[in-house]
Parts: sequence; structure tokens; C-alpha cells
Amino acid sequence: MTELNARFIDVGSTPARDMNFWPAMVIPKEDIDREMERLSDLDRPGNGRRVSSIVHPYATEPGLGLAPGIDVTINVLLPGEETVVIRRNSNQIAMCIEGSGDALIGADVIRFEKFDVWNTPSMMLYRYRNSGSERCVFLSYSNAPMLEKLEVHFVEEDPPVFAPAEGAGDAMAAIKRAREFADNFEIDESGARLMGYEYLIDIDVVPSRPLIWRWDTVAAQLDRVANLGKDYRGRRLYLLYNPATERRNGTSHSFFATIARYPGGTVDMPHRHSSAAINYYFEGLGKSTVEGQKFEWKAGDLMLSAPGWAVHNHGSRGDGFHALTIQDHPLHIAMESLIWQETLKDPVLKLGAEQGAQTNIGELVGVR
Repeated sequence: MTELNARFIDVGSTPARDMNFWPAMVIPKEDIDREMERLSDLDRPGNGRRVSSIVHPYATEPGLGLAPGIDVTINVLLPGEETVVIRRNSNQIAMCIEGSGDALIGADVIRFEKFDVWNTPSMMLYRYRNSGSERCVFLSYSNAPMLEKLEVHFVEEDPPVFAPAEGAGDAMAAIKRAREFADNFEIDESGARLMGYEYLIDIDVVPSRPLIWRWDTVAAQLDRVANLGKDYRGRRLYLLYNPATERRNGTSHSFFATIARYPGGTVDMPHRHSSAAINYYFEGLGKSTVEGQKFEWKAGDLMLSAPGWAVHNHGSRGDGFHALTIQDHPLHIAMESLIWQETLKDPVLKLGAEQGAQTNIGELVGVR
């Protein structure tokens, strides 16, 4: 084996590196439709997975994605098809864009239809099936590229399934946890503590379940944000909230998903955040400006709409638009790296550690 030697690099007087934004880009509906047709025309793969990843031209291996750390895949299931069971330590959010199907995640069977959104928690066994008569297509977003960059993306296809012995759960619940015997004590008035090894390997559990946000239920509420009036200074959307993410305000532990409805002629204030954003526009049309570059988009287009910390804003045309937005916002909260500038005149805030950005909704809710 070749001997390895670390390098020492003096960085004390090195200026901070400039951020190299991946350029924003629109993937047109026509390109997505062609890829859906190509996947549909393939012979059925052995594992049943007709999947194509949408990769940004700046992406490099390992960890190809549409944004650094985020991939988007097109998934096709023809009538009667079913995928093999898989599990992975990346978490996922998906939206159906055509047809319907079933997501079998852990012990749950989630029936989904067009524009429904659901999550797949890390390390849960999952598979998909199409028991209908029409093609099923969904987009799936995951943090696989980030885990691949770290060389820790664990994937098992058709893994062995072990059923717990009858009564095993009750027996385990009756046994004291090793951490109950481990040291855990404060060492000064600041709150700093010393804790035994057992706390590292037996973390308190917050149940993480697959959930679904059905389009007909969400759509029925969107008038509330669409009709806030032209003077509203926030984004017209709802977060699809998963309680397992707690204060990280996510749909999965890595991402939030929001559904926006903008009436015609609405334009956001330019803003920026360290979380990257990917928009799928599923109704209507509009325009965006990202780092001074102008884009136009329509229903069925997918867009890397905000590379992390790039200045951007979006506006609606015609009768407005609906959009699914995926951002790695919860991941940044967990890393304490979520910085946010609601307008370019506002201070840069570290969300979650100080009072966050404020809108004028308090002045408007009384006029609904």
C-alpha cells in the first residue's frame, strides 16, 4: 500500500473563497415528456425501476444532482408493474405528475394520485406498484448526492426482511436502556455537560413516518394565501409539514416541500437564502430573475430556481401559477448554517438562532 502523507496548508491570511453558484436553469416540460416516453419504451428492468436522474451540467461524480446535494428523478411505472423492495439512508419527497399508484413504505400502503406529495423516511423498506390501467409518473427528490459526496450512501436492493419475534417489543420495553446507567452531568454553570458513550449510540427516538399531502385537500386551502392582497410581503404558499422534523420545519429531515399559488400579476421581492430551491410549476406560467439572469417558464417545467445564496425573485403571468418547491432548509437548520435575507435591505439572519424575518401578515389577516 502506498504511504499517504497529509499536506499542511497555511490558510491564516487566505481570503474567503467566493461562492461558485451553479447557474439557474429551466428543464422544459417537452424534455421531461420525451424522457418519460423513453423510459416507457424500455423493456422492463429486472428490478422494475424505470428511473432517470435530471443532472445539472455543473454536477460532478460522485453525487450527480440538479443542485449540489439534491437529486431529482423521473420515475415511470406502466400498468401492472411493481418495483423490487429497496431501502437507503437517504430520505425522499415525491410528487405524482401523471396517473396514480401505490407507495408501499414500511407497513403503510399510500395510494397517490396526480399532484399528491408524500415522503419516504430513511431506511424504511419501500416499493412502488401500478395496479391501474394508465401509466404512473412521479418526480422524486432526495439527499443522495450529498451522501454520495460523503461516501456514506447506503443502498440495499431486495434486502432480507426479518419479522420480529412475537412479544419482542414488549420484552425490549421492559429492559432498562444502557444509557440509564451512563454518566450524564453538568460541569459548569454554562450548561456544558459530560455524557457517556451510551448517549451517542442510543438516541431518543422521534418516530418518522411516511405521510401524504393530498392535492385535493391542499388545493382547497390555497385561496387563503392567494388572496392575501397585493400588499402582502411574503411568499404565497403552504409548508407541507412533517411533525417528525420538529423545529426544522420540514417535509422530510432534509427538505421542506411547499405548494404555492400565486394570482396573476404578483411579483416577489428579490431575496436570498443558503438553502437551494427547485421549483416544479404544475399549473400556469411566469418568470424569474436569478443573479440578474431572466427566465420564463410554464406548467410542466422544472427549474433550479435558487442556487444557494443567489439573489432571486419570481413573478406570475396570466392567471397565475401553482408550484411545488423543494429546499434543503431543514438540513441547514440542523447544521446551523441557514442564513436568510428576506429583502436585500434587511440584515442577514441565522434562522433558528435569532428572531427570524417578519412579514406584514399581521396587518392583513383581519381583512380576509
